[in-house]
Amino acid sequence: MTSKRPSTVGELKASGYEPRSVKDELRGNLITRLKAGDEIFPGIIGFEDTVVPMIVNAILAQHDFILLGLRGQAKSRILRQLVDLLDPEMPILEGSEINDDPLAPISKYARILLEEKGDDAPVAWVARDHRFVEKLATPDVTVADIIGDVDPIKAARGGHILADELTIHYGLLPRANRGIFAMNELPDLAGKIQVGLFNILQEGDVQVKGYPIRLPLDVFLVFTANPEDYTARGKIITPLKDRIGAEIQTHYPAEVALGMEITRQEAWIERDDVPIEVPDFIAELVEQIAFLGREDKRIDQRSGVSQRMPITVLESVVSSAERRALLLSEDQVVPRIADIYGSLPAITGKMELEYEGELHGSDRIARELISSAARLVFQEHAGGSNIDEIVEYFEGGGALQVGSDSSAEVCVQGFEIVPGLLDLVQSVGLAPKSCSDGWRAGACELVLEALAADRKITRTAGGSFAKARHENPPPQG
Repeated sequence: MTSKRPSTVGELKASGYEPRSVKDELRGNLITRLKAGDEIFPGIIGFEDTVVPMIVNAILAQHDFILLGLRGQAKSRILRQLVDLLDPEMPILEGSEINDDPLAPISKYARILLEEKGDDAPVAWVARDHRFVEKLATPDVTVADIIGDVDPIKAARGGHILADELTIHYGLLPRANRGIFAMNELPDLAGKIQVGLFNILQEGDVQVKGYPIRLPLDVFLVFTANPEDYTARGKIITPLKDRIGAEIQTHYPAEVALGMEITRQEAWIERDDVPIEVPDFIAELVEQIAFLGREDKRIDQRSGVSQRMPITVLESVVSSAERRALLLSEDQVVPRIADIYGSLPAITGKMELEYEGELHGSDRIARELISSAARLVFQEHAGGSNIDEIVEYFEGGGALQVGSDSSAEVCVQGFEIVPGLLDLVQSVGLAPKSCSDGWRAGACELVLEALAADRKITRTAGGSFAKARHENPPPQG
């Protein structure tokens, strides 16, 4: 913001201002960033070698584009960050509802203003954040919402006939003129609205209540959609599909480590009241739940398992541990496996089940995902370790109750009874020598949970571990 910026059309001309299209603007600012080596989409993890280069290519080619992907793949976040590629400010004719360029107006209001005041016509400045218009497509969206409608009140107050352009109440798309218009879940938009979008982009004209109006908008149009809906036989009209320059597939994190990085970035972990310490194996286990869910045939993979699942689960896990610390007056919050079981609602609420899954029930599936994830994490960190001594303790009739509300100190005292358990978690690095009792207790729980997943011991829903029951053979792999 500067007080020296032009405030009239005459001053704007004298400043050397030259109009350029929004796609030229995006392309120019992107080129500047690329030359400087700046990050294009800060905070977007895992797309550096896949999605981001495709978006860069589309912008350089001045193509509108659509992001195809399942829920929770950062599609909307990417679109909103496109705003940062716009200029900080843009001049418009003051009072224009559709951001008329002072030197190249398209609305009747702006043309009349220039005819009346010429170079003295006032200029206003619009910040880049106000040049992004976003709409979620739903079946009830109307032509009036997107394109516009006749406003009888405008007509009455101005003494205009209804066919006059000055009576139009502009919709979202014209208001995005010289900016970015984002439409989420495009296939959910009614066919007649899709036709309107195509017509205004391809021909530059619209019809409002039957009156043809020439409105050559300058808009960078971007969409999102689920790949299942975006097909030739789906809910998208072919002319509009053909008009979109680039179809870019998004995806979930390819590796658990990338997923953990995203979850750590997005999850609300730090709390004000007490220090939080989340062991790496807990964060990894939470992420593995999502990865396993994306492979489970009982879960509808057309809906996917959103990246919001591990984010929400980790927040819930921390909250479960926080509640225990508050009740027991502990001075540190350290989540354990019991806290993941305590976060079942955050898992079940993020799954759409197939028919087989409905038969099993979301609670059972979530528990199985936790158990399988624990086994994978244990194998990753301690695969091949000697567990005979631990298993023999339970085979010999030993038992252990690990209460979710028991203090870390009490849990460690209980784990000391199991021969070799504490030595194992220390020797494989799950619980470093200098770690807290909470960390140590969580590592021991992980080992027992993994043994229960392999059916070498038995775990009850209440958190008790005992001798294995071998009615069924242990799972392979």
